[in-house]
Amino acid sequence: MPEFRLTQISDTHIGRRFPGLVANFHRISEHIDADRPDLVVNTGDVAFDGPSGPDDVAFAKSLHDALPVACRYLPGNHDIGDNPTAIGPAPEPPVSEAHRRQFCSVIGEDHWAFEAAGWRFIGLNSLVMNSGLAFEAEQFDWLASEIARARGKPVALFLHKPMFLHLPDDPEAPETSIRYVPQPARARLIEMFSGTDLRLIASGHVHQRRDFTHRHTRHIWAPSAGFVINDKRQQRIAIKEVGLVEYRFQPDGLEIRHVRAPGQVDVDIEEILAQMGGAH
Repeated sequence: MPEFRLTQISDTHIGRRFPGLVANFHRISEHIDADRPDLVVNTGDVAFDGPSGPDDVAFAKSLHDALPVACRYLPGNHDIGDNPTAIGPAPEPPVSEAHRRQFCSVIGEDHWAFEAAGWRFIGLNSLVMNSGLAFEAEQFDWLASEIARARGKPVALFLHKPMFLHLPDDPEAPETSIRYVPQPARARLIEMFSGTDLRLIASGHVHQRRDFTHRHTRHIWAPSAGFVINDKRQQRIAIKEVGLVEYRFQPDGLEIRHVRAPGQVDVDIEEILAQMGGAH
């Protein structure tokens, strides 16, 4: 395959009770239908509330199943719970094996690897890192074997949480401890990929569109497909807008387009909170 076209969507936060989020997903679906990439990857927060609302996951899966192309998925904190961190308040709800299995029972996967257009693609469940769950160790073992299969090919890594803000050893702060892959799992991941040609790390989670390069790795933060978080509630790091990201992988290169589907609306988190009755 001389070229592999992949569309990344993230933070769709789908739930029947949020018509604005569903409408934004339909606008993305129409764009994907017109564009017909080889694969769609949802990098997490597929559903609005997977841990306590399994119907959200089932409804989200049904909307993805209606797309005209194949999809792959990774879980976000709204799907299976959040990572414990060394600092900051304990996340609610914490990630659990029960929630992970519940997600997989509907979605079918929470990590994966494949090859296309001369690239090795790896998708990780970043929420189990630092959890102490048995699957955390299992995934690291699996990852080591998948990295070994790269054999010099360029690698594209997909996960829900960005690896870091600016630098691998950025200090963790209590207010942002659950924003990035937590330490020490972050350091372990970076070390595991140190012998590979890691060209791309694609993530979501922050609801901000960002594109930067550290050393020879390009870091892409996909915006939320569903809603934006205003500056009163979240620090502005990059661009706050809804949208998606399109990739063209070739054996000798990579092209990336930052896209907003026609008709997508920047739904503000305040609208979502109002529909929830103010709970957050």
